[in-house]
Amino acid sequence: MRATRESGQPSSAYEPPPSASNYGRPPSQIDPDPEKKWWQRVIPLLVARKWPFIGALSFSFLSLVLQVLVPNLLNQALDRSIQTHSVPLHHYVELIIAIGIVGGIAGFLARWLLFRSAYDFEFDLRNLIYEHLSLMSFSFYDRTQSGQLISRANSDIRSVQMYATFAPQIIIQCAIGLIAFIFMLSIDIPLALIAMATMPILFWTGVRMRNAMFPISWIIQARLAEVATITDENINGVRVVKSFAQEQKEINTLADASSGVSWAYIKDADYRARFTPILQNLPQVGLALVLVFGGIMVIQGKVGIGAILAFNAYLLMLQAPFMMLGMLIMMGQRAAASADRIFEIMDERPDIVEKPGAYDLENPAGLVNFRNVSFSYNENQPILKDFDLTIEAGETVALVGRTGSGKSTVARLLLRFYDVQDGSVSIDGHDVRDATMTSLRANVGVVLDDSFLFSISIADNIAYGRPDASRAAVEAAAKAAHAHDFITALPEGYDTVVGERGYTLSGGQRQRLSIARSLLLNPPILILDDATSAIDVKIEQEIHGAFVTLLKSRTTLIVAHRLSTISLASRVALIDGGRIIATGHHEDLLRDVPEYGEVLAQVEASVIPTTRGGEA
Repeated sequence: MRATRESGQPSSAYEPPPSASNYGRPPSQIDPDPEKKWWQRVIPLLVARKWPFIGALSFSFLSLVLQVLVPNLLNQALDRSIQTHSVPLHHYVELIIAIGIVGGIAGFLARWLLFRSAYDFEFDLRNLIYEHLSLMSFSFYDRTQSGQLISRANSDIRSVQMYATFAPQIIIQCAIGLIAFIFMLSIDIPLALIAMATMPILFWTGVRMRNAMFPISWIIQARLAEVATITDENINGVRVVKSFAQEQKEINTLADASSGVSWAYIKDADYRARFTPILQNLPQVGLALVLVFGGIMVIQGKVGIGAILAFNAYLLMLQAPFMMLGMLIMMGQRAAASADRIFEIMDERPDIVEKPGAYDLENPAGLVNFRNVSFSYNENQPILKDFDLTIEAGETVALVGRTGSGKSTVARLLLRFYDVQDGSVSIDGHDVRDATMTSLRANVGVVLDDSFLFSISIADNIAYGRPDASRAAVEAAAKAAHAHDFITALPEGYDTVVGERGYTLSGGQRQRLSIARSLLLNPPILILDDATSAIDVKIEQEIHGAFVTLLKSRTTLIVAHRLSTISLASRVALIDGGRIIATGHHEDLLRDVPEYGEVLAQVEASVIPTTRGGEA
């Protein structure tokens, strides 16, 4: 198989991508039921890694119970060791030291297991979202801003992760109040009721805070996503911004978006400033009530001084959990808003999916047939209508038409980036909708006019479709695309890491690397979508020389904009009005079809200013 590929002949047998990977898939999925509450939908992720999480909560609970024991022991020490001398004082000292040691170990284990659970949860959720995005169809990305996706896959995930993993811990810490209340009841019931008299007010305040903060939390996350979108577009489009000297305009745009975020954060701080002091200070009111009424009871001899000290210690313990209660409510509302935004994406379903029982496309001869195809990106603007085109196995056909006539759309339908609305697209009589997408795209290579490169080495960019390719095969593909000379002239040759999107290279260099990438994959069917548009005429002629040999043994569809590219084809198809209106040899069409000459004149007029400038 490799010998066939590296000899320059198209590969015919389908090879599935290698399955070995260091990536371990999340052990569970998000609950798909959109009617459930957000926290119910993420529970499967926590359950899948339940033991570290349960361990963290268990050790946390143990640590808190041990803390609650200490004030009661102090009460007993005062009463039995200092006042009545019935129990040696060192007994309580040793017991409290032992409790401190065990509690410290339990606290360490609780935090270690909790952070492990938190990062495992974040890992699972982030990878589930990325997997979902990788399955989404092109129509989804046509209408979705990348900045919105980046925001939801980062800050929104972090908000959900923090609440889903830390909220149970905080709730357990708040449960110290219940345990402390039980101990207080065991000491003195009336005084315990007085100490907890502020709890109903705390509950009412918490509910009010939750209801007030949810809308503003949603606004914060939405506006942060808007800022991320503007930043992403300006970084990716920095050359356009600078070319038109619009830096100040974009700064003003970002400032407007940032002011919206600032307003939302200030509103959020305003709500917290109103409610948090109540949540934090009401327990101190309980402390004052204990001192007043407890003092009276001590004077009357109903309780001992140790009981008052124990009550004070318990109420001081309650201050930290109630301070956390305000944070818990804030985190909960932000997590709910973030989860809603995440599930907006996760509940989207791809338009292009494999049918049940889809089969691998193996050993295709390369016969491509478009039959009565109709397609539109939106209902009001049909692109193709009753489009018919047959490309015989091994034939090279150039598709020529005016700008916007649907030439690139034809290529996208063959790759099944989109599905036809009517008619069919088939390879060797097999409808592309019946084949697995991995086998389809392994057998149909494409070189696009927009030559996207990753921020990895040149060798890895060329070998992107065949990561296991040898360096000799990579260099052979680069030589065929006439990229070898400029690559070896770089400081690190094939190991040179290109900048983001390959912008450290010229447009022509990027396009030659893109051609090399497809040549290395060496599929039996090849699409050249204006593949030499950014290459000057001399380099284009050299690459065409390589193409002439390579295209003999494969089916090729050329989306053509230059006469030099059209010359590679054995047949030309003229598209107009969404259908093929003429096919034949270039000379015959030029002589017999006036529309063909008009299209070529229009295309050449648009290309000449670019080619005169040399290589992009």
